[in-house]
Amino acid sequence: MAQDNKDTGFALPAPDAGKTPPAATEQPATPATTTDTTTTEMPVLAGAADTSSRDLLVGGGILLVLFIAFFFARGAYANALVVKRVPPNKANAAGWWLFVFLASISTGVVLAAVNAAKFMAPLIIGPILAVALLALVLTFVSGRR
Repeated sequence: MAQDNKDTGFALPAPDAGKTPPAATEQPATPATTTDTTTTEMPVLAGAADTSSRDLLVGGGILLVLFIAFFFARGAYANALVVKRVPPNKANAAGWWLFVFLASISTGVVLAAVNAAKFMAPLIIGPILAVALLALVLTFVSGRR
């Protein structure tokens, strides 16, 4: 009554057991019946994936915190100019231009951190840098006596 127990339970196949060589799966095609049905797809860049809404929300939250800090820096800069005998209306204008400068620079940095492949395009980052440079110049020009 000796039973031949060949069932050893569950066994994983060898790593190459399920794969067949690529040459073995290809079937020879006859030139008369072959039609070209390939489609051309656009290549996807390595970092050009869509930005998730979570990333945009985190970036927006960071910008909000920075804008609040820049608002207080604007007031401090305007007060420092008034102490240096700059008229209050010019000091206030210089403070606002400082706010615009800091806000545009931080917006560019946050956009680059969120998705550099998408937002570092010249059509997006160029105007942001142009506004920043203009605001920097106007900060110092309007802050004179």
